[in-house]
Amino acid sequence: MTTYPLNGKGTLARQPAPDPQESVIQMAESLRWQIGQEFHERLMEDIYTNAAQLADRAVTRPDEKPRFDLDRTIDRIVTSRVWGFPMMIAMLAVVFWLTIIGANYPSQFLASILIDTMVPLLHQVAAAMGLPWWLSGLLIDGMYLATAWVVSVMLPPMAIFFPLFTLLEDFGYLPRVAFNLDNVFKKSGAHGKQSLSMMMGFGCNAAGVIATRVIDSPRERLIAIITNNFALCNGRWPTQILIASLFVGALVPVYISGLVSALAVVGIAVLGVLLTFAVSWSLSRTVLRGELSTFSLELPPYRPPRVLQTVYTSLIDRTLYVLWRAVVFALPAGAVIWLIGNITVGGVSIAEYLVNFLNPMGILIGLNGVILLAYVVAIPANEIVIPTILMLTVMMLGGGDVGAGAGVMFELDEPLAVKGLLTAGGWTLLTAVNLMLFSLIHNPCSTTIYTIYKETGSKKWTVVSALLPLALGFTVTFFVAQIWRLAAMWLGS
Repeated sequence: MTTYPLNGKGTLARQPAPDPQESVIQMAESLRWQIGQEFHERLMEDIYTNAAQLADRAVTRPDEKPRFDLDRTIDRIVTSRVWGFPMMIAMLAVVFWLTIIGANYPSQFLASILIDTMVPLLHQVAAAMGLPWWLSGLLIDGMYLATAWVVSVMLPPMAIFFPLFTLLEDFGYLPRVAFNLDNVFKKSGAHGKQSLSMMMGFGCNAAGVIATRVIDSPRERLIAIITNNFALCNGRWPTQILIASLFVGALVPVYISGLVSALAVVGIAVLGVLLTFAVSWSLSRTVLRGELSTFSLELPPYRPPRVLQTVYTSLIDRTLYVLWRAVVFALPAGAVIWLIGNITVGGVSIAEYLVNFLNPMGILIGLNGVILLAYVVAIPANEIVIPTILMLTVMMLGGGDVGAGAGVMFELDEPLAVKGLLTAGGWTLLTAVNLMLFSLIHNPCSTTIYTIYKETGSKKWTVVSALLPLALGFTVTFFVAQIWRLAAMWLGS
């Protein structure tokens, strides 16, 4: 039973509050007896032991041989002023070469199943169900055919490229690339951390824009946001790889065509980095002038790649995510293409009107109306550019009728057949080269544009981020086309 003391008047007496300082002293005294009297000595001994171990790793004495450190040995090569950039280019070339060589046969296999086999079967099912021609055409020759081409063209290269790229990231090599680029970014008037956001942009430009949050300076962050579009994203890699293998690799013997195609894609990626430096330098000395800030970059230790886990996560998080996004946008894009190809005005389809309207501008910059219309349709996602180009080309060759020209698609299960289709559509080597350039430089996709607006909160800088690359893309392709044609005239004479 608890008792309470009473004061002289018979009421409860209030006890004084315990002293917090006294309680702490009592607890410390109790803990001291529990841990023993040698705790301080043991703690100091451990601290000095750890310090001595760190010193032994970092200090080399005159009478000792240098200790071997694998991380530092590798870093002396990959971050070298002499070998750093050549190794970076060589590493990208190997990744692209493996992607190009390995993607051909799976792509042919998927096209033979999804297009050669499934399209006639679906038409038979539609006829048996009594579907009207316009509904079966919209669903099969439009939506399904666009989706089938997205899967057959994009899935094989992505399934090879993304795991290889993720292995480099998991190994710890990509932070070394950022370290190599840091000094160049500083000289171009940008923040060194922009190299990190650019690395993210090689996966997705929207993610690269979000990654610019690591830059504290608003001015330097804005430069990084505007120039992130010049890093080739997921949706543009398949376009670069396919066009390079069809047209650039075809210029040399077969046994080195894969290597030449890979070098062409590497050249486009490096050009994107150079454009990032050039535009950053220009912005930092004109509309975005200001003081440069510095930062410290800690290089993580190298670690053995977890191959199975890395392949699994890259296939799920990157390949299937990007493929699903492409499929989601390909379905309505295929419907739009079929509709504009079959709705006629005065006996001429809307697609023919649009292509003929865009042709003069397209030819002027070394492209054509089909390519420009494809980029208008593909504003929601870069992933559907190539399927859109193929469907529009088939439609134009079929006299403006997607249904009449769709049969051509059944034979496109080999790269040479795809090249033959594009050549029949008026493509030349200049068209292929300028498409690779335009694919690198043109405006961001709608997702990236929306992300830029959310990150900046400014309509002005969102418009600049969208229109600056587009204007630069038209300018670069225009000058390349004119120089190309002048050189062809000079060599022909």
